[in-house]
Amino acid sequence: MPLTLRAMEYFTTALHHGNIAKAAAQLNIAASAVSAAIDQVETEFDLNLVTRQRAKGIQATAAGRDVARKCERLLDDYRSLLSEGADLKQSLGGTLRVGYYAPIAPAFLPQICKAFLPEDATVTLQLEECDNDQAQDGLLDGKYDVILFVAEDVRPTIAYSPLIKAPPYCILPEDHPLTQHETVSMDQLAQEPLIVLNRPVAAAYYEGLFQPGARVVPVAAYATSTEMVRSLVAAGRGCAILNMRPQTSLTYGGRSVAERPIAGTLPPLTLAVGYDKTRPRRLVEAFVEACRVYFETPGSARCIME
Repeated sequence: MPLTLRAMEYFTTALHHGNIAKAAAQLNIAASAVSAAIDQVETEFDLNLVTRQRAKGIQATAAGRDVARKCERLLDDYRSLLSEGADLKQSLGGTLRVGYYAPIAPAFLPQICKAFLPEDATVTLQLEECDNDQAQDGLLDGKYDVILFVAEDVRPTIAYSPLIKAPPYCILPEDHPLTQHETVSMDQLAQEPLIVLNRPVAAAYYEGLFQPGARVVPVAAYATSTEMVRSLVAAGRGCAILNMRPQTSLTYGGRSVAERPIAGTLPPLTLAVGYDKTRPRRLVEAFVEACRVYFETPGSARCIME
């Protein structure tokens, strides 16, 4: 039978008292359990570690004292591990690893992080952009503590909470004729060259917004980043459909885009936060709550277009 931490604790307690009955009283167990633990340790090492004297109790041999010291070190390390683990669960400290498939995360993630972290918090943030599958893989294999992702492609094993429903909207060059309209229809967009965000979930979703055979003009460009899509639109290469909005119409290229709602009822995408809900660290719980508050607070709707 493998040597257990319990057996080591009983063994070292007995040697500390030099008496099995006193050790049993301290541990609140039967004396026979202490005696059995001593036998187990001796059997494991195949050594005589104590001498038993009916009138005088027990006394450690030289080998017994050596084994007891090593057992004490192991037990101290074990108790320290438990203590540090409890501190890690309850503290707003350590490392928070966030994987996000949210193309405009820089528009809201820094504010969320600032909101839930006190000024004196000793927290290291590891923020990593990934696609929807990578985010979910990373949560399941322990790479990430929490993920922001699109819930329309969620796996059954992922526990998550929806944050916001983001309906599609269109972006146009500033001087485009459609900017004269308060809303734009899918039929109108079907007549325009399209810049498509070519990311998992997104590309198929945007294609699916058009009725079969409705699009007249072919796709002008595919791009794997939201900012590239916006910059291509600003440069006049075409129009695009997105879901979440940055807090500025200015693009990296120095030009601006115009944003318009799309008329009609179209399926939104759901931004969600995924994490282990069974035993979350306090740091994870605080981050999740900050996400919820951010998207429920009036004004945060600037990230979407109703």
